[in-house]
Amino acid sequence: MPRLHFLPAGLALLIGLMAGAVTRADELSDVQRLHYAGQTTAAMQRADQFLATHPKDPQMRFLKGVMLSDGKLDARAIEEFQKLTEDYPDLAEPYNNLATLYAAGGDYAKARATLEQALRTNPSYATAHENLGDVHAALASQSYARALQLDPKNVTVAPKLALVRELFKRRVASAPPAAQ
Repeated sequence: MPRLHFLPAGLALLIGLMAGAVTRADELSDVQRLHYAGQTTAAMQRADQFLATHPKDPQMRFLKGVMLSDGKLDARAIEEFQKLTEDYPDLAEPYNNLATLYAAGGDYAKARATLEQALRTNPSYATAHENLGDVHAALASQSYARALQLDPKNVTVAPKLALVRELFKRRVASAPPAAQ
């Protein structure tokens, strides 16, 4: 239903943690370049090789989670982002991406709780605020639909349900094409 914003790995989200050598940055850039050029298998191999010697590197792990998600390997992406939140609980971005996966799977309650954690970590994280609004709207839609099912004669519920559905219909229609 809602189209939550998945934070791409290309953003400078985790740059603050980038205290390592230039070769680390180059490796991350190379993996990103390969992935977004459609060479995800090669990118994943490079990421795994890098993580074999730098298993705690948050940027590469984050990028790996993004690649898994982009490849529709949601269960593995969820696992990767969960581990990141455990190892780096002060980073909001893995929580956001984890929440988008929960929402995509229809688990809006889990998505809401995860986004709330992202916002406790970083209260000024605009993307997480927007995603939380979308999750609340999805939950509202579910509640309105259930109320209408239980009481079809309730004249106040149908317009609310229509409004929430129209909101998402417009948003999907105006959304830019997804980046590759």
